Amino acid sequence: MFKKGSLLYSLFNNKCPRCQEGDFYTDPNPFHLKNSLKMHEECSHCKLKYMKEPAFFYGAMYVNYGITVAEGVATFIITYLLGLTIAQSFIAIIAVVVLLTPINLKIARLLWINFFENYDKKYSKD
Repeated sequence: MFKKGSLLYSLFNNKCPRCQEGDFYTDPNPFHLKNSLKMHEECSHCKLKYMKEPAFFYGAMYVNYGITVAEGVATFIITYLLGLTIAQSFIAIIAVVVLLTPINLKIARLLWINFFENYDKKYSKD
């Protein structure tokens, strides 16, 4: 599942979607907020240009929205099963969403570019 050639490998290892060799972000740590979304212009290995066109990653906003809603719903279900009140659930949802926002933004961009670029063995070292 996390092997090279899978979507999950690209997402969790900060790799180019086509060759899965070069890094996508300049700083893989999502909690370095100043540099969190800085990307390389192109893949260092296969030379895939990451920014396909101006405003290419605007679509990632919708992916991020979906991820955030899923996390909010999951948090609500967990807090409901734990017997927390609505106010406590609301606070938990806000905390989860705020804490995971930097991670969600990075994953949303990687997911978005993976919708348009697939892994190709001919660009890989293996």
